[in-house]
Amino acid sequence: MSRATHEPQQDRSRATRERLLESAVTLLSEVGWTGTTVATVAADSGVSRGAAQHHFPTRDDLFTAAIEHMTVARVKEIQTTLLAQSNNPVTVREVLDSLAGMYAGPLFRAALQVWTAAAVDPAVREHIIPLEQVVAREAFRLAATLLNIDRDNPRLRAIVAATLDLGRGLGLANILTDDASRRSWVLDAWCEELQEIITRETAQTPPNPSAG
Repeated sequence: MSRATHEPQQDRSRATRERLLESAVTLLSEVGWTGTTVATVAADSGVSRGAAQHHFPTRDDLFTAAIEHMTVARVKEIQTTLLAQSNNPVTVREVLDSLAGMYAGPLFRAALQVWTAAAVDPAVREHIIPLEQVVAREAFRLAATLLNIDRDNPRLRAIVAATLDLGRGLGLANILTDDASRRSWVLDAWCEELQEIITRETAQTPPNPSAG
């Protein structure tokens, strides 16, 4: 077999694997953990059952890869948000909208299914915890950067963590019903508090003698 023939086959194999993983994440968000199997993923992605099992012989193999794929996608989503806003000043309210948006889409719904499984399955929990730590670090970096806070200030670090917790909570509240109006009201109220805290803490922070 020539190298030219081998490479297109590898490309097709990677594309098939990617399609299977995307379908796995979609199904996790739509039908949940128990409804997502190698067979349902194969059907959803238009891949034969045999081809799906070639890539993922067992359901555990599929979920291990899907969780890692989802982690990469969530981190990329966060980084894309940061990049899109990095060259333009943003208001605190716009930052809150961006953060809340991370917890309102299919990737977050899929992650919830994994968290639920991890709560009762030690093997899933052992695998997901370090990946979730990666996502948490990136989310904190996004929030701290967009809010332009001093990350050495422990109070501001705690406030950013609380803001991310608020976003997750609002995402949970939106799972069963459309919670958009209440979410907007909560974010409006927190925006005022957050702006006041940032302003106060920034004013109280002594200048860094090594700066400049």
